[in-house]
Amino acid sequence: MIAGHRTSVSMEAPFWDALKEIAARDNLSINDLIARIDEAREDGLGSNLSSAIRVYILNALRR
Repeated sequence: MIAGHRTSVSMEAPFWDALKEIAARDNLSINDLIARIDEAREDGLGSNLSSAIRVYILNALRR
């Protein structure tokens, strides 16, 4: 459940691993981090949730 609705996200294992690392670093649950990414999609992070997560991970690793 993300932002009150059921969703499914399909990504390769390395992206899930990176997402887990980022969530742990920021003291967030994976669901909370994904909810934040989902909210930011309207700001141009990607057209679907899986793409938005990948772009978020890429940007996080570049920082």
